[in-house]
Amino acid sequence: MRGPGTKGKNILNIRTEVRNVEIKEKTAALRAVDARADRLCALSDLIWDHAETAFTEHCSAAALIDALRREGFEVAEHVGGIDTAFTGTFGSGRPVIGILGEFDALSGLSQKAGCCEQAAEKSGAPGHGCGHNLLGVGSLAAAIAVRDYLRATGASGTVVYFGCPGEEGGSGKAFMAKKHVFDGLDAALTWHPDSLTHACTGRTLANYQAAFRFYGKAAHAGGAPHQGRSALDALELMNVGVQFLREHVIPEARIHYAITDTGGFSPNVVQPYAEALYLVRAPRNELLEPIWQRVIRCAEGAAHMTDTRMEFEFRKGCSNLLSNAVLARLLYDNYTALPPIVYDAQDRALAAGIAAASQDTLGEALRKFAARLPAPQRKQLLTHAADTLYDFPAPYDPTVTQEFGSTDVGDVSWCCPTAQIYCCTMAAGTPGHSWQLVAQGKSGLAHKGMLQAGKAMAGAAIDLLRDPALLPQAREAFEADLDGETYRCPIPDGCEPRPLV
Repeated sequence: MRGPGTKGKNILNIRTEVRNVEIKEKTAALRAVDARADRLCALSDLIWDHAETAFTEHCSAAALIDALRREGFEVAEHVGGIDTAFTGTFGSGRPVIGILGEFDALSGLSQKAGCCEQAAEKSGAPGHGCGHNLLGVGSLAAAIAVRDYLRATGASGTVVYFGCPGEEGGSGKAFMAKKHVFDGLDAALTWHPDSLTHACTGRTLANYQAAFRFYGKAAHAGGAPHQGRSALDALELMNVGVQFLREHVIPEARIHYAITDTGGFSPNVVQPYAEALYLVRAPRNELLEPIWQRVIRCAEGAAHMTDTRMEFEFRKGCSNLLSNAVLARLLYDNYTALPPIVYDAQDRALAAGIAAASQDTLGEALRKFAARLPAPQRKQLLTHAADTLYDFPAPYDPTVTQEFGSTDVGDVSWCCPTAQIYCCTMAAGTPGHSWQLVAQGKSGLAHKGMLQAGKAMAGAAIDLLRDPALLPQAREAFEADLDGETYRCPIPDGCEPRPLV
């Protein structure tokens, strides 16, 4: 006969046993990353070696597709009508967890690996100045670990690796979202290389990008200037108009431009053609649209003033990021549950060398993050301001802050609950989109951070597969962030993905 409380103890024991089994299954799945560490690092290095810009990433995409097929994923190519977009799927049934990978580079950032001074490997060539060689492979590592969990446990669920091209200057995910590629996901996870490990809880800026072209009439600038109509004058007047506009838009907005064609090299010819590329940002799509229309009117006014003709070609756009608080916390908790990275003397020596070459920005990321924290945590974090390598995760900060960069992950975040974590793969002070970042892309420091990011994402995805309470909580937070709005892709009909040049 059972004594008092025996039933309760048995239930407690059963729950403990179940929990222990779950931990073992998760740990076993994460070992898949360690088992493939050499292969994954070599793949990341291959992508670094073949740096390719937006929508030209044929070698990088092919290497990732080959890796997915070898791991038993069902691959779909040319996803959303984009040559270098693809998916790799494993499993069946719900929930469906997406893991986002990127692999594009930046133009003109070629740099020798492991070198602590600026030295291009090939002058003018692209380079991985945002670490996307690491991003794509770290996400692949996560997908493989989740695949191992599904295979070992027979659990219901599907993991989908999304090969997303053209994040830099192309908004590839926005084009994919317009084609409903992310429909049906229960959640999406991703990460990004950084100098400081922390969960992303901020909001990024939505943006539009377009080429503005002015058409005039050539003439002899000395003998018959009255017969000419200067397209370059029109472009300069547009720039002046936009300059005055900047005072009269919301302070969070940003307006950038690059003159891409001045109409020639002969000052004694009235230039018949000129072109500029404009990038306009604001905190949300609905705040961006009226600013964009005012930029267009500046261009129209400049054309009227110079008796020229103006046209613009919309190139790309992306939405602001809605970082899901439930998923962000889950990513952070999984990262901090992992054994810490062990950095060796070579890692620390490279970090010190890069930090010495980045004195202007040393401590900047740490101070920016610390400013958001309560005083005790802020004070503690700032004791590391002079460090050359942040070998610790920053405290979790649930504060929703405004960030002033942009990412096409934002468009995914309007389709389903989405979160990302930043993981340390580089020295303190490393500027974004810099030769310093490229120089570290094949280092042990970078590889170790990439593999750790893969494990954190895999752990979070496995939690979503096995804990029935998490996805409803993430969905509730997602609906609250939407606040009654629905996703409207910022890219107009007729606009297609195109390479940067």
